Amino acid sequence: MHDDTWISPPPVPGPAAAEEGAYAGAAPVLAEVVRSGFAEGRHRGSLVLLGPDGEVERAWGDVTAQVFPRSSNKPFQAVAVLRAGARTDAGPLAGERLALAAASHSGERFHLDLVRKVLAETGLSEDDLRTPPDLPLDPEEREAYLAAGGRRDRVTMNCSGKHAAMLAACVANGWPQASYLAADHPLQRLVRQVVEETAGEEVRHVGVDGCGAPLMSLSLTALASGFRRLVLAAEGTPERRVADAMRAHPEYVAGTRRWDTWLMRGVPGALAKVGAEGVQAVALPDGRALAFKVDDGALRAVGPVLARGLALLGVRSPVLARIGAAPLQGGAERVGEIRATF
Repeated sequence: MHDDTWISPPPVPGPAAAEEGAYAGAAPVLAEVVRSGFAEGRHRGSLVLLGPDGEVERAWGDVTAQVFPRSSNKPFQAVAVLRAGARTDAGPLAGERLALAAASHSGERFHLDLVRKVLAETGLSEDDLRTPPDLPLDPEEREAYLAAGGRRDRVTMNCSGKHAAMLAACVANGWPQASYLAADHPLQRLVRQVVEETAGEEVRHVGVDGCGAPLMSLSLTALASGFRRLVLAAEGTPERRVADAMRAHPEYVAGTRRWDTWLMRGVPGALAKVGAEGVQAVALPDGRALAFKVDDGALRAVGPVLARGLALLGVRSPVLARIGAAPLQGGAERVGEIRATF
């Protein structure tokens, strides 16, 4: 697939700018915080770029070390849910329902309505969710929700779509519902199998994610490779169905004011998923891919690093400016920005 929003990668400059001033053993600087012409902070991390053949084209930092991808693992979890035969009264998970299964949703009304609908179609209710009670992820939605008298709830937690899909898989298979988040639950064992198969790497650490679900570690190279396999999978496979649903319905994966949505709308065929603690993974339709981790977990650095990484992969689209914009305010004036340094 070719589109005028992305082209073959240009020559990639060396990582000197990112590594400048790095002390021995430190990850390179991927972004700096510049206020009034003064660099007041720096964000270190690691980044890998894969070519269309799946080989590493460039890497900054240690891209073979294990990280917790956090919500960047959600597409793999959605694949496992499909392999388990998850369905509702409306049929097998597809379209917006499947996109929501891989979502870190913003808590907008259409997100919450569909989570409740999926639960109802499965014969379940919000009480069956094991997500921790939380407020909407999007700041504007959070303010409106609180102003309307809303309180922390399980359905407003950004992972509730994933949990509803996991419960649908349990219902379809007659698996225990109350323990669906246990690491030894049949569904979670299947998730681990899918993560390892899709990423092509053994999971070395299993933790607990913020939503309570088991969290599988991967290297950044394996994470990028897994996203690449999703977009290149044969049509009709669970992997491709997840990728296609996310790309067709990105608002359900993130929200109307989120860069994953902007990217998947602005660059045809791109698959993107952010994760907490400064993780991001993207694959382009020809197999180019990237993954990175901001060491200090600052999400404010993700947009600038993502936009620069995509540019180095050959993406040419106006959406990169929107994704990469991270202005700093001084009173009512813009006085600086967070910018990529590689």
